[in-house]
Amino acid sequence: MNDVRLEVALSFRIIMAQGVRGTRDFYPEEMRLRNWLFDNFDEAALLHGFQEYDAPVLESEELYTRKQGEEITQQLYNFKDKGDRKVALRPEMTPSLARMVMSRAGVLPMPIKWYSIPQCWRYERTQRGRGREHYQWNVDIWGTDEISADAELISVLVTFFRSVGLTEEDLVIKMSSRKVLEEVLGSLGLKGDIFAKTCIIVDKMDKLPADTISQQLSELGLDESSILTIQSTLAIKDMESLGKNLGEESVAVKELTSLFSALEAYGISGWIEFDASIVRGLAYYTGPVFEAHDRAGELRAICGGGRYDKLLSTLGGRDLPATGFGFGDMVIMELLAEKGLVPELIADIDDVVISLSPELRNAAMSVASSLRNTGRSVDLVLEEKRLKWAFKHAERTGAERLVMVMPDEWEEGKVKIKNLESGEEIEVSIDLLE
Repeated sequence: MNDVRLEVALSFRIIMAQGVRGTRDFYPEEMRLRNWLFDNFDEAALLHGFQEYDAPVLESEELYTRKQGEEITQQLYNFKDKGDRKVALRPEMTPSLARMVMSRAGVLPMPIKWYSIPQCWRYERTQRGRGREHYQWNVDIWGTDEISADAELISVLVTFFRSVGLTEEDLVIKMSSRKVLEEVLGSLGLKGDIFAKTCIIVDKMDKLPADTISQQLSELGLDESSILTIQSTLAIKDMESLGKNLGEESVAVKELTSLFSALEAYGISGWIEFDASIVRGLAYYTGPVFEAHDRAGELRAICGGGRYDKLLSTLGGRDLPATGFGFGDMVIMELLAEKGLVPELIADIDDVVISLSPELRNAAMSVASSLRNTGRSVDLVLEEKRLKWAFKHAERTGAERLVMVMPDEWEEGKVKIKNLESGEEIEVSIDLLE
């Protein structure tokens, strides 16, 4: 009986220690890295004049089903609240942003340039670079259909990549337009729902065998000739060939030519490649689309986005031109780790204060308070510890100084301070602490 109880207790302990599958704990060392990553997200967006916003993690389930259909419910953390309302944890930020823009339609000055770093939730199979919860940097421009807005987003991306030490030799931003596939399907007499369904299928071309893609397209009603036409077009990797395929008067060709010209003006064209197979699976994309990939092709897409001018009408609003991207926090950290670019970050502590006598505990509190009042960060040793332990603790936390409250020095109104970098040790009057 005791063995059974022990087994149950151990199982419970394991369950409680592991957390929910697909989620992550952030211990202080991981938290420092997360903050570092987010700081670089912030800086890249702010340098381009974007403003930060946020929205509730809990939204109406309908916000997602109206945009993506009922099938999305299989990926949602959804439930009924105490008012019997269907709600869900947000799987992405764009619908929340659309709701916010709709709620102030006609009031917000356009164009708007906003960004956010929300926590998102999707119930799906966990795999490398993908959990059930993640943080996603979202950067969007609403209210202009100028191609300069799409180029501005790519500039934000490149600015971030450079800030964390990545170069165009490490990754590539692959770009196309949904209008490429739209024009091809139009030439085949295929329009309407079949376009969105085709996008979902061909978006998986790099993940599924060609035969599987062909079979799925065939199940949509496409004949062999049409499938070959789609596959040959999506295999195009340069703008010259695209122009020959679609014709120089193609809307897609003109749009992409203008975009590549803008990116050249930014001085970032070396980061960009045309790839007709980039279509993005979400149905609401309407124009230029892009994804960032590591050059080695070993990881899933680092980020992706594009133009989505007709999203608001799916939510019952009046459409506004919009473009944006989503950038998860997991794959980029894998790439940075592979490249040896993850920084070693230690706790940012200025001083460790320790009393070397139980009777001086209150005195040490007073010293810590005085130092904090000058703006210094202070880790006060809260219990009786040896000086040797204090030195190791100060080293572990990356402290600049060790401040020692000692009986003889305290009687003279002084404390002893050791600079842990230089090794210099001095006595300082408590009235002159800084």
